[in-house]
Amino acid sequence: MLPDGWHLTQDVDDFLARAGDFLRSRPALHNTPLTDVERLRARRAAGHDAEAAVFGRLESGGGVVAILYLTPRGRLGLTPLSPERTDALAARLAGLGLSPAHVIADHDTAGAFAESWRRHTGAVPLPFWRTHLYRLGTLTPPLPRPEGQGRTVGGGDREQVVRWCREFCVDVGEQASIDLIDAGAWDDSRFGDRHFTFWETPAGAPVSMAAATSLVGGMVRVDPVYTPARLRGHGYAGAVTAEASRAALAAGATDVVLFTDPDNPTSNALYQRIGYVHVADFAGHRFSYGAPRAG
Repeated sequence: MLPDGWHLTQDVDDFLARAGDFLRSRPALHNTPLTDVERLRARRAAGHDAEAAVFGRLESGGGVVAILYLTPRGRLGLTPLSPERTDALAARLAGLGLSPAHVIADHDTAGAFAESWRRHTGAVPLPFWRTHLYRLGTLTPPLPRPEGQGRTVGGGDREQVVRWCREFCVDVGEQASIDLIDAGAWDDSRFGDRHFTFWETPAGAPVSMAAATSLVGGMVRVDPVYTPARLRGHGYAGAVTAEASRAALAAGATDVVLFTDPDNPTSNALYQRIGYVHVADFAGHRFSYGAPRAG
């Protein structure tokens, strides 16, 4: 047990038994921990990732008030923490010799942890991700509706899905995913367990794509949405996002969420028009450890 009520474990099933209700209590805000922890659980059950992830829960007043997880690849995920608790956690993780490659969390927690980690370890934090989180309110399909229809992607569409996901990663600078795709490790990429929807023209030609996570904790996240550059400006992205969102609701989702680039006013306006409402901001910081310090 760590001070301030933190409990660490490498047993994902025990972690979920004790912290699952907390994660499910705010499925939109906790969407990334929900999907990441579920993916870690599934991979562990299938015999992958010989090096176990680390999971932690913070208890206070008889209940769980925050969680952390550190993946074998070094992603540290946190739910919201006060600056004091963030600093205490950074000090204790450093004391345990853990070295996350990066942290992702809500904007304030990520920034506070990055600064505390720099102070306690000397690692230089490098911002690499910032995003708006939107949650679906009332789904409002776009008008005018582009010609065509949505279609669930099948096994015969894999080549096109892989190609479009790679193009998406090039557009947004997601090099780690490009490397996995190029290495033939599709199932290990963040897209490997997604469910894809195409928007097709009346002639049956795919013109846009949206992916969605599996339902977990009542939540589905739509990610990514991609339209090739030559096909943009026709309303396809809004149509395919609405179709993927409709499918998520039909599957029983109570919270349908997506992330957007704050520097892309077009996509932010698009998602708001079809019923998404901004709820929070998130951020990520990589850590550059440099040469070991003397002494």
